[in-house]
Amino acid sequence: MMMPAQETAGPSSDPDGPEDRLGRLATIWSRAIFPASATTLTRTEFTALLLPLARELSGALHARHFDPTPAGGVGASLVAAHCTDPEALGRTLGVVDSYLVLYCGTDTLAADEARARCARLQHALAAGFAQALRERTLAEQEAIARSALTARSHAEQALHATEVRFRAVFDGAAVGIGIADLDGNVLEVNDTLTQMFGGLEYHVRSRNVSEWVHPEDVPQVWRMYGELVRGEREHFRVEKPFYRNDGTVLWTNLTVSLLRDAEGAPQYQLALMEDTTERRLLNLRLRYEATHDALTGLPNRTLFFERLEKTLAAPGGSRFGLCYLDLDGFKAINDSLGHSAGDRLLVEVADRLQSCATAPGEMVARIGGDEFVALTTGHTSCGEVADLASRILGVLATPIRLDGREFTVRGSIGIVEGPVAGRAPAEVLRSADITMYRAKAAGGNRFEVADAEADARAITRHGLTTALPAALERGEFFIEYQPLVHLDDGTVHGAEALVRWLHPQHGILGPDRFIPLAEHTGLIVPLGRWVLEQSVRQAKAWQDQLPGSAAGRPLRINVNLSPTQLHHPGLVAETVEVLDRIGLAPGALCLEVTESALIGADEDLLKPLRQLAEMGVDIALDDFGTGYSNLANLRRLPVSVLKLDRSFTQGMQQHPADPVDLKIVEGIVSLAHSLDLAVTVEGVETGAQADHLRRLGCDTAQGWFYARPGPPEHLHRLSLLDAV
Repeated sequence: MMMPAQETAGPSSDPDGPEDRLGRLATIWSRAIFPASATTLTRTEFTALLLPLARELSGALHARHFDPTPAGGVGASLVAAHCTDPEALGRTLGVVDSYLVLYCGTDTLAADEARARCARLQHALAAGFAQALRERTLAEQEAIARSALTARSHAEQALHATEVRFRAVFDGAAVGIGIADLDGNVLEVNDTLTQMFGGLEYHVRSRNVSEWVHPEDVPQVWRMYGELVRGEREHFRVEKPFYRNDGTVLWTNLTVSLLRDAEGAPQYQLALMEDTTERRLLNLRLRYEATHDALTGLPNRTLFFERLEKTLAAPGGSRFGLCYLDLDGFKAINDSLGHSAGDRLLVEVADRLQSCATAPGEMVARIGGDEFVALTTGHTSCGEVADLASRILGVLATPIRLDGREFTVRGSIGIVEGPVAGRAPAEVLRSADITMYRAKAAGGNRFEVADAEADARAITRHGLTTALPAALERGEFFIEYQPLVHLDDGTVHGAEALVRWLHPQHGILGPDRFIPLAEHTGLIVPLGRWVLEQSVRQAKAWQDQLPGSAAGRPLRINVNLSPTQLHHPGLVAETVEVLDRIGLAPGALCLEVTESALIGADEDLLKPLRQLAEMGVDIALDDFGTGYSNLANLRRLPVSVLKLDRSFTQGMQQHPADPVDLKIVEGIVSLAHSLDLAVTVEGVETGAQADHLRRLGCDTAQGWFYARPGPPEHLHRLSLLDAV
């Protein structure tokens, strides 16, 4: 190997120390053989590995008694460092030949002697390298042979262990295992499978798989079996019943797999069977408990809906009938006698209902506390379903004896009957429920047949009920004002506030459409509070714009109070707070209360009205004459105005007026004035009515003859006309 030009100078000219020269030698050596090594070391780590080897070569070169043996150890070290490639040896010898004397020679050693020693060191290094490589190769071959023998031994042991484990699994498995040929002949079974089929092995081993057909097999089980034995399917899993030798049924989870030979051809079939008989019986029991009422034993709501869905999914042309029964007054019996007695009554009712639905296609279910349904399917007619409802009411008519007392159970039934096409279970039950409540509202102990229009009205009513709270929050309500006029001169006295609902779907709704719903839900209290505040605020605005009418009388506002508001404990405080905050005098407010709300009212109910009247708020008795109240009670009521119902004045709309109506109104006006009560008449629609009422002495009136309800600006214009 040629030496670099910069390294031709002798070691005596090198200013570095011996260790530096050894480091350079190790670096050159590393650069030469690192690419040919199979080491996992980095180049820096490999250089550090060669440094002590270079030191050994240097020490052997300068030994007083020269011995090349250490160079053989260096060759062996190279093999140990995975520098086993012949190219690595050649490059090493080249580095030793070119650089060992250059970097490690001294003045004490003659140049010829150094070259001779270097040559012998190269020979020893090569011999040591070859010897180590040979020993390593022999060791690897021996290790390979030893590993092959060990692997063979282990394979034999593993095969034996596998066979032992397979036999242990086969014999001791908790599931039944069977092996059969492709013709279906059972070749081998384990003890578990034998026990599952009755305990006699020959009864199983002697049979063919095709003999295990059962009437309740799923349709595709034998199709999948055929695909498996033909090699078209690797496995399948089904729930399959089998007959035991004693005729009993064994239910299993069956998994059948195809076993192939070494060439991949189908050879055997392997069956794994899990006995699920007890689990199936338990599931059937749980299914029964989940679909039947625990108290009465009747099908419950879940099973009823399953049957109803199946009925409504029948082909076109089929008809059905449904009777939805709710017991009348059951809560009173339950509360008075206790739940135990109520349960016994329900059991008796259930038994009687079952006796009514015994024909094919009929079933009775309990779907709630005291709610039952009777379903009849097939080609039924409305008359047949009505006959079923009559039978139900008939069996309930017989008194039931509980705790020494007899009770006659009554019920209300809603009937839905018709073709199954296009009907949904929820829709059918809702229609039956609505119809049942219609029967209950008609007095109970009867049945009603579903009517589409009645259902639509009920659904609309329910939709309005649920939409009421959000409507108040969204500001969908507004107020129209109908003027009240003085009959003596026709000037505007004030106005009655009439709330309206601007519904997003149904348009403008009058109070008759939603006030009863608000009463039922309790929303009438916040709604009434909103109407009061808006009306008082409007009355204050009118007074600021036009202090008085032509006669100098201030405009007043009439606001209706519902019976629920009368019972609200905050009525007085809220009314006072609104008047004070807005700045309207109490005398400018009149609260209208229906006569029916005050019939038989006690002092607790009249107390808030008295407090308001003492403050100066007028109390008007609305719809007077429709509640059949005792006229003598007027003296104890804190009212200052009677609003005569329009039914008394309809006979005055034309000449000649009904003399009976004239006498009645004349008497009421005379009585009211004798009690210092003003009289307002509603529903004045003609000039003839107005003339008669004025002659009879009525004080104020309202109606379409004067003005329809409208926005507040309408009343303002009328007041301006009066002022002019």
